[in-house]
Amino acid sequence: MSSDKFVLLGTEIKKGKGAILELDVAKLHTRNSLKVPVIVERGKKDGPVLLLLGGVHGDESNGVAIVRDIIRKKYHKPKRGTVICIPVFNVFGYLNLKRAFPDGRDLNRVFPGSSRGSLAGQFAHKFTKEIAPYVDYVVDFHTGGADRSNFPNIRCNFDEEQEYGMAKAFGAPYMMHSKYISHSIRETIHKMGKPIILFEGGKSLHLDKSVINCGVNGALNVMKHLNMHDGEVENSHESILIKKSKWLRAPYSGLFESMVENGQHVTKKTLIGRVSDPYGEFEKKIYAPFDCYIFGLNTAPNVYKGDALFHVSVDR
Repeated sequence: MSSDKFVLLGTEIKKGKGAILELDVAKLHTRNSLKVPVIVERGKKDGPVLLLLGGVHGDESNGVAIVRDIIRKKYHKPKRGTVICIPVFNVFGYLNLKRAFPDGRDLNRVFPGSSRGSLAGQFAHKFTKEIAPYVDYVVDFHTGGADRSNFPNIRCNFDEEQEYGMAKAFGAPYMMHSKYISHSIRETIHKMGKPIILFEGGKSLHLDKSVINCGVNGALNVMKHLNMHDGEVENSHESILIKKSKWLRAPYSGLFESMVENGQHVTKKTLIGRVSDPYGEFEKKIYAPFDCYIFGLNTAPNVYKGDALFHVSVDR
């Protein structure tokens, strides 16, 4: 968007200025309003509008910390264009340290939402109508759910040229082709004709400095790629492309021990884990079925047969 006038949530943000706005989402049982802070900074020159979004799931602390650090380091103040930061999107979940909304729904599965739908659906509808139309690009920060830890990776549709360019510029260790999930933010933004990439790193309710740094540096690289900041994109390595992936699942129930590190490359028949019973009567070894990169790892000490253990690349 290159118009001289930029208005968001009823407030005009002039060139070279910023504002802290509020998206009014719901009433609490006490009749108090629950509002989501929306931090906007506009450069002195025209340029695109970039949304940096954290905390879509309330227990994904790394995403919140990434957007916080972007603000803390003043990276959200562009030379050109406008940066919108929403560090905590799912305020309900964040307050309760839970992934879902109070109505039990996954916010990232109810988009574009409805003004007459569930609580989560109404929230999604407000975003879709009051925020999404005013942005040009989106970076959505996520974290592994439950006990699964994701090695830093950026996800996009490889067939979308602009998304691919943003993801490559981001510079995460792994870059994964990902289809649009029905009723997700990604699908909704894509249908609006706007590029969106999704960062995954770490696990729920856990802050990981290396993941946070990767996310912050990646966001700055995207801003440079979009010419919102001066300077060259800085990546110390080429992202490893993953066109297809799968989860290796537990063949038995029991105590689970990983024998490899998250992010590691392993060759076929490498011992990668073992499952044993608590009585020392059996131990089952898990071997890599093929050469692959491991970029997702279950960190739970106890697993059931069929639980996802290792997220691995299938080909490149």
